[in-house]
Amino acid sequence: MSETASKKIRVLIVDDSSIIRTLLTRLLSTDPEIEVIGTAPDPYVAREKLIALRPDVMTLDVEMPRMDGISFLEKVMEHFPVRTVIISSLSTLGSETALRALAAGAIDVMAKPAIDVSRSLEAMSAEVVARIKAVARARLPNAGSAQKPVPIKATAGVPGQTAASSAPVKRSLARTTHQVLAIASSTGGTEALKRILPRLPADIPGTVIVQHMPPVFTKTYADHLNTLCQCEVREAVDGDRVLPGQVLIAPGGFHMELDRSGAYYYVRLHQQPPLHGVRPAADYLLKSVAKFVGANAVGVILTGMGKDGAEGLLAMKQAGSFNIAQDEQSCVVYGMPKVAVELGAIHEVLPLDSIAETLLDQFKRREAA
Repeated sequence: MSETASKKIRVLIVDDSSIIRTLLTRLLSTDPEIEVIGTAPDPYVAREKLIALRPDVMTLDVEMPRMDGISFLEKVMEHFPVRTVIISSLSTLGSETALRALAAGAIDVMAKPAIDVSRSLEAMSAEVVARIKAVARARLPNAGSAQKPVPIKATAGVPGQTAASSAPVKRSLARTTHQVLAIASSTGGTEALKRILPRLPADIPGTVIVQHMPPVFTKTYADHLNTLCQCEVREAVDGDRVLPGQVLIAPGGFHMELDRSGAYYYVRLHQQPPLHGVRPAADYLLKSVAKFVGANAVGVILTGMGKDGAEGLLAMKQAGSFNIAQDEQSCVVYGMPKVAVELGAIHEVLPLDSIAETLLDQFKRREAA
């Protein structure tokens, strides 16, 4: 095998649909840096090929015969970990399962490609290839130790107390009406947010988040986060007010921006063309936060591929905000934070598990000022 060939990203495709296996093989084979080394119609065949072929990346369907994708992934991550991207149909059931797979150790999730008259084969190929390359460069989650977030909703009789929390939760920030927390995240961000938001109290400042996800997935994800956090978490609706104790997540397929009416902040959703190849794009949100919130804002950029969010955070910094970036060691993909740091948009670079505590300190400091 030549040196060039040996450096190719070796991909195993696991899907019960022969049409999807053929289509993904065709799309990925357009890039000389990727080699599809095998396909499997179910987890049992996939297991043998994982051992024999040792791929760099596995694409995995979530609804398959003989064994579902999530059960298979849990076994894979325990015994034979491999970087995995979930490729799922966009249904409510599919999105719930895909989110469970992310919690089990999958790195990314995307919608199954489909041939239609509105989208060329070249456009589909570019998206699939980019996602596979990002996953191939990503940090592999710890095998056999998928983080299981501890619900910290208030329990009866002891408000805010959890039965088994590894970190103490600070429960009071007093008044935070005029502050806004804005967060940008992408690949690996679904799990990163589950490590930050549950550690924040019920009265956090109004929070707005762009997490790169397909349509439908964002509502399922927001609903899941809502079960873990003391504050309210939900998918944003056009015109929603940004209020203390509430987290609004931009819907997949819609850009989200902040606007202001008098003393009140609210969100606007729109479907302008994708920016940086994504919709929602964090730069739309963060630049609007810079414009309308200024020095009363705190910005955070988490793990993710690409450069979305860097320019918006720079605008926020120039307007007086305090900005945090996740560090390289704790990122699944050190792309978005890296660009933001290089652009000079960041005040502090922190490990993932230090971000919540720093946010609390910033909110209190600003409240006291």
